[in-house]
Amino acid sequence: MNQLSHSQLQTLAKKSSFPCISIYMPAEKLGAETRKNHLIFKNLLKEAEAKIEKLGDSAQSITDSLESAKSYIENNDFWQHQNYGLAFFISAEGIEYYRLESSFDQLVRVSDRFYLKPLFPLFNNNSRYYLLGLSQNKVRFFSGTTYSIEELGLPTSVPPSLAEALKYDDPEKQTQYHTGDAGGSPVYHGQGVGTTDNKDEIIRFFHQIDNGLQKALGAENTPLILAGVEYLLAMYREINSYPHLVEKEITGNPENVKLDDFQQQAGEIIKSLIASEKQSAMDEYLQRSATDESTDKIEEIIPAAVNGQVDTLFVAENAQKWGKFDSQANKLEIHDQANQDSVDLLDYAAGNTFLQGGKVYILQPEQMPENQMVVATLRYPVYASANK
Repeated sequence: MNQLSHSQLQTLAKKSSFPCISIYMPAEKLGAETRKNHLIFKNLLKEAEAKIEKLGDSAQSITDSLESAKSYIENNDFWQHQNYGLAFFISAEGIEYYRLESSFDQLVRVSDRFYLKPLFPLFNNNSRYYLLGLSQNKVRFFSGTTYSIEELGLPTSVPPSLAEALKYDDPEKQTQYHTGDAGGSPVYHGQGVGTTDNKDEIIRFFHQIDNGLQKALGAENTPLILAGVEYLLAMYREINSYPHLVEKEITGNPENVKLDDFQQQAGEIIKSLIASEKQSAMDEYLQRSATDESTDKIEEIIPAAVNGQVDTLFVAENAQKWGKFDSQANKLEIHDQANQDSVDLLDYAAGNTFLQGGKVYILQPEQMPENQMVVATLRYPVYASANK
């Protein structure tokens, strides 16, 4: 499945060239209903083509990419391996798609950037997480959301066991390894087969895991949940350098735990984390709502988002505000309705907030403060609004 990472969403948010086509659709995962998938996509692609035809010469750069997108219509294997929702992006550079665990309403947008607002709940309300199962015999690595989990292959930089981690750690310890046959795997002799009670060796093992994860995860800010026996988890926390390690953990030997069991326990942890973070963010906004460190004015929010001033943005689901922002002139235009030059300013604010490291929450309209369509908590006050 083409899951969407934080860094991939950043890449999508940075792209700016005209035209960019964003297609969202629900999908069926199993059974005869999967036959509907390609028909929905075909109709949405026709809608995108109709929008593109109105652009005349401006659309020539995307012709090849549109033809590539059409090749997916009759690709039965592609449609037989869907998730609950498909996000499909087309630009002059090519196509990108993500088969995601959240369903989407059918939607087509053509603009000078990709329309990303439907994706932000995946990073908050349906938060992704990683799960690291730690034991001396076996390291396991998972990716999940509140609804599903899958075991991933270990990054090549992460040792699969203590025996492998220490195999070449100290030449004097080579005599402590043996293999069952010429092609067998090494076994470390210690407290038990493949284990040791030497704290220093365990810590060296954990340092290798931590270093390997840092290389693999890079700039990710996805929460990481630990699973393992308590004394090992306590040791790992002492050397961990990944900044998004979750406080709550799953205790017990993780070597043979079934996916469903991990999903249930990790799902509860991440739901609790989501609820706590969202409530804290809302409390913070309400505390600052009478100060100059928050705003519900679109003419302040747009330049603040572009300039990295927005710490947290709350946007009403399905709300739209059309217009255009010239960042060079700091000039904002508000349009009564969408036209060829319009962008959804709420999506624009969300994308820029995300790129500048802020949090974006998409809420039901009734959850928004004072029935506003967008509000923001600021890192520092806005001293000047955009020129209209």
